[in-house]
Amino acid sequence: MSGRFDLVVHDVTLHDGTGAEGRTASLAVANGRIARIDDTITAPAEREIDGTGLALSPGFIDVHTHDDRAILATDMAAKLTQGVTCVVVGNCGISLAPLPGSGGVVPPLDLIARGPGDLFARYADYLSAVADAGPVVNMVGLVGHSTLRLATMDRLDRAAMGPEARAMRDLLDRALDDGAIGLSTGLYYEPANAASTVEILQVAEPLARFNGVYTTHLRDEADGVLDAMEEAFEIGRGADVPVVLSHHKVTDARNRGRTAETLPVIAARAAEQPVTLDVYPYNASSTVLEAKRATEVDRIIITWSKPRPDLAGRELSDIAAEMACSRVEAVARLQPAGAVYFSMAEEDVRRVLQFPMTMVGSDGLPHDVRPHPRLWGTFPRVLGHYVRDVGLFGLPEALRRMTSLPAARFGLTGRGVLREGAFADMVLFDATRIADMADFAEPTRAAAGIRAVWVNGVEACRDGVTTGARGGRVLRNADLTAKAFS
Repeated sequence: MSGRFDLVVHDVTLHDGTGAEGRTASLAVANGRIARIDDTITAPAEREIDGTGLALSPGFIDVHTHDDRAILATDMAAKLTQGVTCVVVGNCGISLAPLPGSGGVVPPLDLIARGPGDLFARYADYLSAVADAGPVVNMVGLVGHSTLRLATMDRLDRAAMGPEARAMRDLLDRALDDGAIGLSTGLYYEPANAASTVEILQVAEPLARFNGVYTTHLRDEADGVLDAMEEAFEIGRGADVPVVLSHHKVTDARNRGRTAETLPVIAARAAEQPVTLDVYPYNASSTVLEAKRATEVDRIIITWSKPRPDLAGRELSDIAAEMACSRVEAVARLQPAGAVYFSMAEEDVRRVLQFPMTMVGSDGLPHDVRPHPRLWGTFPRVLGHYVRDVGLFGLPEALRRMTSLPAARFGLTGRGVLREGAFADMVLFDATRIADMADFAEPTRAAAGIRAVWVNGVEACRDGVTTGARGGRVLRNADLTAKAFS
């Protein structure tokens, strides 16, 4: 029987994403949007769900991902099973476009691209490929500065010269016109570390005209973190655009507790210019395997190694002992490779999570053989461990950090809230049971407590199993509203 609504969820605890307390209500969906919210809905529907004892919230927005190729090549189960309905790709200075496929794939670009065949000469080509594939979640994309350097420079161990910076600027301008939403940098990494602040400002010149955003993996997240933050703020002011500090943290034991210094600086700058940040809820990071970190971090787990794939999941110290060599030599033998670094203090993770301006982003690496569990567990870990078990903050506030706050920061019109007329990106979950099940021993286990996930009104996941539905959309810059940072 054809009903007035496609879906009605009855008598659920509705969290609208704004930070308001949940209330018992019923919600109806029609044609991909929320059609009605009321105490009771009696009109017929194609499907009706009894939401008694469950929570319904906007779908989670993962503001920091490396899902650039995964959205083309996988069913995105890692994201759907934890309630994510929208991802921001192109972070940390690496994106699959614009870069002709004839060039090499150097670290850290190899975290998202297997080889030149995964690259796109134009950003429009990349967005079209995602749209043609039928994404299972919504996607918005950033242009990676390191990718621009690879496209325009013959050497990466120096700052760009004037013509090179202008060529990067022109590529960014075209990508923004094609639909990209901003520029990301990974100044920590070798392909971009030699770039000057002046270079970034020259490249970033088109951002303001397209209402773009600047996101950055800082040049230094250890001893020089405050100087690196000031560089990011300077770039934001010079380009006249909002700044997002990616996966904010301080690393290495000697810097333990320094988020007590960094967060007040962020708050002060946010009173002067649009600034925000994101974080993942773990005290271990994950990226390419580096020799310099082998001597700085005690515990390191290998996530992938091209010459030794059998060693994924093993600890570097054990591998070095078996090879009868130093950890630095072991790193050389494993290259190219990735790793998890246990280099942060739990007190700093909690302090950043509690900071009112903080958004949640997984920073997961979907192509690692043994990925960091944040890929599968970030959002349920916040809601289960840090909200319910630790009591770091309340459920409505946690949901705000995952929904309406990132929607406002990235200008995602009609998303991140449950209100009539909004897109029906939604997650139904049991707040008493939601939990991250992925850990470092079994990093790809689906979360518990997620009952159903809808993307634009289409059910994409039910009881931890993806449905195969492809209800996602590519959200281009022209589709978005002004970024709200107040």
